Amino acid sequence: MDDQTGNTLPTDLPVDPAEALALATRVLDEVTPRFVEGVGAQGIQNKGSRNDFATELDLELERRISEALREGTGLEVHGEEYGGPPVNEGTLWVVDPVDGTANYSLGIPTAGILVSLVHERQPVLGLTWLPLLGLTFTSVAGGPLKENGEEVARIPDVSIRDVALGLGSLNTGARTTYPPAYRREVFEQLTLDAARTRKFGSTGVDLSFVASGRLSAAVSFGNRAWDNAAGASHVRAAGGVVTDLAGEPWSTDSQSILVAGPRAHAEVLDTIRQLGEPSNFFEAGRRRATPEPESPRPWLQNGR
Repeated sequence: MDDQTGNTLPTDLPVDPAEALALATRVLDEVTPRFVEGVGAQGIQNKGSRNDFATELDLELERRISEALREGTGLEVHGEEYGGPPVNEGTLWVVDPVDGTANYSLGIPTAGILVSLVHERQPVLGLTWLPLLGLTFTSVAGGPLKENGEEVARIPDVSIRDVALGLGSLNTGARTTYPPAYRREVFEQLTLDAARTRKFGSTGVDLSFVASGRLSAAVSFGNRAWDNAAGASHVRAAGGVVTDLAGEPWSTDSQSILVAGPRAHAEVLDTIRQLGEPSNFFEAGRRRATPEPESPRPWLQNGR
């Protein structure tokens, strides 16, 4: 599959992409020491389940990053913790101040900061900072992908039988687009098909590792732009394929994400399609899938 969706720079961007990328790079470099200092921060805000929480650092970093991006470009920001304008309209920044919050809180190094500039539902640039691993990734639509400032070779066209595959979270409620039974079946089949599988607990890590050739493919059932947009930019810039689990080109409206090189993407998609519709895996009487709702943000009561 040759995926060119979102992989050319729009001509109607309200900002210069090179200048926007340089600004975002400076901002993330500036907050990196605070990110490192805060490792081990405990969850202070529960967002609807015991597995979905924020630390004080999430809130602090998002405020700092968002304010700097707004001031530097005049564009609005949608963040994981404070929300913002719809991610499927116009041009705006999308920010995840701590991707892999559970890892971060436990001192596990697979956690990072994700920032992307989204234009009409597609990322035009992405940044993934993994300070605890000593890795940074940047990309602009049309390429190239850069790791620690150096251009990365395009994604090798490998099989999932040759290189490990990344798998996202199984944790979910029963009335989501992809119910638990379906996720478990996808995981089981891909575990049988792939050379090996890895669960890093961070979508940003999974997607950037595919883009940089460390993984053959990655599957995530999440539908949040702040998790997916930066990595989607990276994979496209490196010549990979980015779709949802139905094989449709990915956008900020998508309910899932599958990234890989062409060969691995075809292999994963074939396995998933053989399982049939996710709705077939619902409990008796649950016929209709509904998107995951936005997590509550109790700290918004006190403003930003």
